[in-house]
Amino acid sequence: MKLSPESEQIVAATAGVVAAHAEQITRTFYPDMFAAHPELLQVFNKANQAIGEQPQALAASVVAFAVQLIDPAAPDFTPVMQRIAHKHVSLGIGATQYTIVGHHLLKAVKTVLGDAITPEIAAAWDEVYWLFGCSLIAEEAKLYALAGTDPAHPWREYRVVERFEESDEVFSLLLAPVEGEVPAHSTGQYVAIAVDLPTGERQPRQYTISSGPRGDSLRVTIKRVRGIDGAPDGQVSTWLHENAQPGTILDVSQPAGDMVLDDADGPLVLVSAGIGITPIAAIIEDLSRRQPDRPVWLFHADKSHENHALYAGLRRQVLAMSDIRSQNWYEVGAESAPTLRPARQGFMDLSDIEIPADATAFMCGPLPFMRGTRLALIEKGLDSEKIHYEVFGPDLWAQDPGNAPAEDEVPASV
Repeated sequence: MKLSPESEQIVAATAGVVAAHAEQITRTFYPDMFAAHPELLQVFNKANQAIGEQPQALAASVVAFAVQLIDPAAPDFTPVMQRIAHKHVSLGIGATQYTIVGHHLLKAVKTVLGDAITPEIAAAWDEVYWLFGCSLIAEEAKLYALAGTDPAHPWREYRVVERFEESDEVFSLLLAPVEGEVPAHSTGQYVAIAVDLPTGERQPRQYTISSGPRGDSLRVTIKRVRGIDGAPDGQVSTWLHENAQPGTILDVSQPAGDMVLDDADGPLVLVSAGIGITPIAAIIEDLSRRQPDRPVWLFHADKSHENHALYAGLRRQVLAMSDIRSQNWYEVGAESAPTLRPARQGFMDLSDIEIPADATAFMCGPLPFMRGTRLALIEKGLDSEKIHYEVFGPDLWAQDPGNAPAEDEVPASV
């Protein structure tokens, strides 16, 4: 995958300017595109648009891809590409939408940079976009084909079989396809659920499959999002909290996601905070059935034991495993928490815990939490390439310069 020689020179000369204005460009692009194609609002998460995360993620991705094209020493963009492709197939994005996106993205570049964008510069960046887009289209076509999904009809009906109240704010739904079987999937993946809201809007949200592969059903565990400082409550999580009961029919995507459990037998470090327990719970359930003797270090941080979702199931599975060490941290009530091992008060601190340097780590939780944990694991000797993570929403892992990976690391596969 290469730019033409003429475009490569132009992109190399203008990449700095485009990068400096990238977020402004994407903030211009989205409103313009949605005004012309309001149907795309059914695909994009409006909450991520409102708080600015989606524009940041798009800007970072396009600039990183362009840098890779002009700098042989730049990090490999392939893992980033694969992560984006998984997100896209879970939302039912198809090849035809890339034409719409490309038109409005290049229009936004011209709007923001004005007369500085000559026809030659516009053509060069159009070439960048289509190399980017075609790479994603190919990767997404492969994922659709492997799952047996028709991209023209990416949603399947699932029935809520059971509902479990995990805490005041967290609940689980056991879902079974109305027709056929659950597609084959890997432990740690997620699905999107699309709902038609009372406002007439249709909105999708992605939720981790919090159970191991079962064949006939899958479980998702959802935290009801409460608005903070005047922000509105989460639209989809609130709708599901109030309406998803046994018998409810939901539109569900094919499973997707690149943070998945491997079939090796080496030591694992599983780290989570809050609702980030969901992929970790799936991994523990799978391990307790298939690899109960695999060495595991299980660490979780939460507000309190009462907020610790899925704890009862995790406890049973941990007791069924022969080589597992677990530790929980609670901000309040740690001393009275009925955990297998005494919980610790406060935030997670791994400084006095021994972890094998050859372990593979999986993390899920708020970005600041994962950045800090990653550094702690590296200090204990873990290879950064064996520290994997899942982030809910747009991937902003490397957006904070103070926490960005080193130059020889790939931001989306840290």
